Amino acid sequence: PAPNVIREQASQLHHPLLPTIRFDPKQGLTPDEAAVLAILINPSLRAVRDQRQAASAQLLQAGILPNPQLAYNADFVTGGDTLGTFNAYGLGLSWDIISLLTHDAKVQAARAQAGSVQLDIAWQEWQIAEAAKTAAYDLVAIDRQLDLAKAIDEKLAANVKILQRAVDQHQRSIIDLAAADAAARDAHAAVLALQQQQGHQRLMLLRALGLPASTPVKLRPDIPLPTALALPSEQALNAGLATHRLDLIALRAGYASEEQTLRAAVLAQFPNISIGYNQASDTSNVHTSGIGVTIDLPIFDRNQGAIATERATRQRLFDEYTNRVFEARSDVAIALADIRAITAQIADARAAIPALQRLVNTYKEAYDRGNADVISYYTAVTDLQQHSLNVVKLEQSLADNRAALELAAGWYFPAGGSAATRPAVRIPAAGATTAPAIAPATHPAKGGRP
Repeated sequence: PAPNVIREQASQLHHPLLPTIRFDPKQGLTPDEAAVLAILINPSLRAVRDQRQAASAQLLQAGILPNPQLAYNADFVTGGDTLGTFNAYGLGLSWDIISLLTHDAKVQAARAQAGSVQLDIAWQEWQIAEAAKTAAYDLVAIDRQLDLAKAIDEKLAANVKILQRAVDQHQRSIIDLAAADAAARDAHAAVLALQQQQGHQRLMLLRALGLPASTPVKLRPDIPLPTALALPSEQALNAGLATHRLDLIALRAGYASEEQTLRAAVLAQFPNISIGYNQASDTSNVHTSGIGVTIDLPIFDRNQGAIATERATRQRLFDEYTNRVFEARSDVAIALADIRAITAQIADARAAIPALQRLVNTYKEAYDRGNADVISYYTAVTDLQQHSLNVVKLEQSLADNRAALELAAGWYFPAGGSAATRPAVRIPAAGATTAPAIAPATHPAKGGRP
C-alpha cells in the first residue's frame, strides 16, 4: 500500500499489545514500525483473519431456533360406497420445544468461541509482529558489523600498500608484507561473508513484512542496539501471564465455550419433545381439532457419546492450558537468564575494547622500533577486530532475547536500553610512524475451569 494508506491503517490499528505507531517513511523503518507494518500487510494473516467470519457465522447459527414443521395430507375417495362421502385431509403444525433448553448454552458457547478466535488471531498477529521486529534488529546488527568490517578492511588494505612501498625500498621484509596481506585477505573475506548475510537478512525482513523480494526497504539509520534492559522481575512476569499472554486468554475462552457445549450436551439428554396442533376432516365430513405431543423414549441413546466427547475435549483444553502455562514460565525464565548473561558479556566486552586498542597501539610502536614481530602485531589487530564484531553480535543477541521475552510474557517492552555509543575502533597502519586515532495464580483442581 501507499505510505499514506499505511499511515492511516496504522493509526486505526487497535492491538492489545502493540503501541500506536506514527509512520514516517522518509526517515526509514524502525523495528517497531516494521512490527506494525507486518500486521497490516503480511499475507499469511489474511487466512487467519478469515476465521472471524466463520466464528461470526457460528454465533449467528447458534442463536437461530429450529423451524416449525408443517404437515399436510389429503385422502381422496376413489371407489366403493362413495355416496355422501367427502375427500379427507389432515393439517398439522409442530415445533421441537427441547431446542429451548439448549439454546442459551449453545449461544454462550458460540460467543465464547468467537472471543477465543479473536484472541487467537491477535496472538498470531503478535507473533508475526515480533518476527518482523527481530528481523529488523538483526539487519541493523549486520549492517553495523559490515560497516565495522569495511572500515577494518580498508585500513588493512591501505597497510598492504604502505608495506609494499616499504618492501620496495628495502625498509621492510617480505615476511612483514606477507603477514599484512594475510590479515587484509582475512578482513576482506569477513566483509564478503557479512555482505552475504546482509542480503539474506534483508530478504528475511521482506518475508516477515509480507513484501516481495524485490521491494526496496530502508531502515532508519539511527536505530540503537540495546546494551542493557530494564525489565520486570520474573515473579511479576509470571504473575501477569494470565492477563498478557493472548493465547492463554484465548484458551480460557475456548474452555468456557467447551463448558457451555458440554452443558448443552447434558441438557440434550432430556427426551426430544415436539408439540403441535392438528386439524383434520374424515370422509364423512367430520372435522376435528386437537393437539399432539411426540416424545422420544431415551432407552438406547441418551446422548452418552456426545457428553463423553465434550468431557474429553474439555479435559484436553484444560491440560493444554496447564502445559502452555508451564512452557510460558519456562520460556520467561530462560529468556531472563540469557538476558542477564548477555548483558554481563556486553559490559565486559565493551570494557575490554579500550585495552585491546591500547595493545594494538603498543604493538605498533614496538614493531616500528623493531622490538616486536609483525605476527604479534596482526594477531592483536585480529583480536581487536573480532572483539569489536562480537560486541555487535552480543547486542544483536540481546535484542533477539528481548523479543523472545516479549513473546514468552506477552508484554511489550519499549526499546529503552542504553543508547551509549560503541567505543571507536582504530587500527593504526603498520608502516606508519605514528598511530592515528493468562494463567491464574494457582492451578484449579483437575477437571475444573482454568
